[in-house]
Amino acid sequence: MDLKLRPKEECKFDEISLGEIMLRLDPGEGRIKTSRTFRAWEGGGEYNVARGLRRCFGMRTGVVTAFAENEVGYLLEDLILQGGVDTSLIRWVPFDGIGRSVRNGLNFVERGYGIRGAVSTSDRGNTAISQLKPGDVDWDYIFGTLGVRWLHTGGIYAALSENSAAVALEAVKAAKKYGTVVSYDLNYRASLWKGIGGQEKAQEVNKEIAKYIDVMIGNEEDFTACLGLEVEGNDKDLKSLNMDGYYKMIEAATKAYPNFKVIATTLRTVKTATVNDWKAICWADGQIYKSMEFPGLEILDRVGGGDSFASGLIYGLMTFGDAQQAVNYGVVHGALAMTTPGDTSMASLKEVEAKVHGAGARVQR
Repeated sequence: MDLKLRPKEECKFDEISLGEIMLRLDPGEGRIKTSRTFRAWEGGGEYNVARGLRRCFGMRTGVVTAFAENEVGYLLEDLILQGGVDTSLIRWVPFDGIGRSVRNGLNFVERGYGIRGAVSTSDRGNTAISQLKPGDVDWDYIFGTLGVRWLHTGGIYAALSENSAAVALEAVKAAKKYGTVVSYDLNYRASLWKGIGGQEKAQEVNKEIAKYIDVMIGNEEDFTACLGLEVEGNDKDLKSLNMDGYYKMIEAATKAYPNFKVIATTLRTVKTATVNDWKAICWADGQIYKSMEFPGLEILDRVGGGDSFASGLIYGLMTFGDAQQAVNYGVVHGALAMTTPGDTSMASLKEVEAKVHGAGARVQR
């Protein structure tokens, strides 16, 4: 596999993530609109990958983000520290007392159950990280002086503002300059792009960023929505893609972006909010690798499952250099993460490896 990682001994970080981190407020088994108590977590698409790599897989990770300097920002920092992710690259921005110019984001998330789907309502306008501009981060220091083996970012961060898209592009270019492997999760959210140009803007931004990506991650509709790739004979949003359709989509992606060394996609069939079929495929070295399958996977909290897949995949690629092992580690880690509450994984490497090697769910004594 043509992923040339920088030597571990010359880098402070195995991986860093660039993205927004919000305070997640969770009503537990209740509903957002009727709850009087919420449990607090931290979460964010790109950050969840760094935390999974640190907490489950024991890698040295950090996060590039920004917070308004107030008590909510300090709470987020404390939650990140509990997950073991390095906070030294966080940018702290003075808070004006109201949030006219800068604030910290909130994300209210209720878990689905049965026929009732999960609901996420974010409150993230003018967050500190969305106000970050090109030139605010010293990428030469991070990638050159400190040293980073892997950068992960994604389409959620790129959608926050015009500035965010520009900073994401600046970061991936700098990473390539220093030989850092770059992964990107397309993570298309129509609601995030709606106010800044919609799908047309999403494609404009992501098509440019994609030119610098080594490992591209996305679900069944991301490649069409974000990169404009379509497969003849399937409906436009890819809801009817069969496996042959996925193979054609990957072929189209590799032709459009020959810089892609790995492409990975999760395949989820939603039967109910709490029962999904779950598997993944990975393309590398001109071959398709199918993951282990989890038909009828029982889910407690599906939010963050894709991010945990990404962290398991990255761990597998970095540790084994083997796409088959990587996609299995990814799909198992994602499955385990969806059995516990919160955005982030509570799984251990021992648990992941046991499932990869076929362990069941008997009581452990």
